Amino acid sequence: MRIAVIADIHGNILALEAVLADLARRGGADLTVNLGDCASGPLWPRETVGRLMSLAWPTVRGNHDRRVPLDPLDAMGPSDRFAHDRLSQAQRDWLAGLPLQVSPAPSILAFHARPDHDEKYLTENIVDGSLVRAPMATIARRLEGLDPAVRLVLAGHSHRPELVELPGGPIVFNPGSVGCPAYFDPAEPAHRSEQGSPHARYGLVETDGKDFSFQAIAVRYDHEAAAKHAAEAGRPEWAEGLRTGFISGEA
Repeated sequence: MRIAVIADIHGNILALEAVLADLARRGGADLTVNLGDCASGPLWPRETVGRLMSLAWPTVRGNHDRRVPLDPLDAMGPSDRFAHDRLSQAQRDWLAGLPLQVSPAPSILAFHARPDHDEKYLTENIVDGSLVRAPMATIARRLEGLDPAVRLVLAGHSHRPELVELPGGPIVFNPGSVGCPAYFDPAEPAHRSEQGSPHARYGLVETDGKDFSFQAIAVRYDHEAAAKHAAEAGRPEWAEGLRTGFISGEA
């Protein structure tokens, strides 16, 4: 069985279509799982959510998928408000109704950030303003209570490709971000996440029911068009991240 894993599209329809084209060139997948944060950002939220709704993949709720339809308008950050104002009510309802986690195949569990929370990092800690891999014991503690039958965890949120195998399981796989290769979060503790290149990222998992193999894939697309769109929306920091995979800001 071949499973495509995508995460953190953030309204970047150009990056999403490049990923879908690359996946098709590789022979497609038996199943595609979407780990959430579909729309938030100064790009193409309406077009992106419309495409995702038509694809009907198993999809989990990201923190921004919750915030965009449900947060008070006067409390929204600019990326969430941009998406909210451009989505239809049906699209906002679709985001609001996404589940916290799904089990897309036997022994596999998918969620956005942690099994019980859509906004806390699983495999990362914040150190000196940047995300670094958390110690093994910390990751294991964050997965306490997980069904022992789960052998593979699919998680996004950090926008950083990651593969961690805990002693006795499970394996944790993060494919990286499809559409937002770098961000700065000013909320305390302020920090940045940087993939280091403008590529659209996704993953492939192959399983025979006994073992798993993984590919973390980086796809070129017209990131300059996405960066120009972000700049025109008044978000130069997004434009920088989309162009380079790095982002400024004091963290």
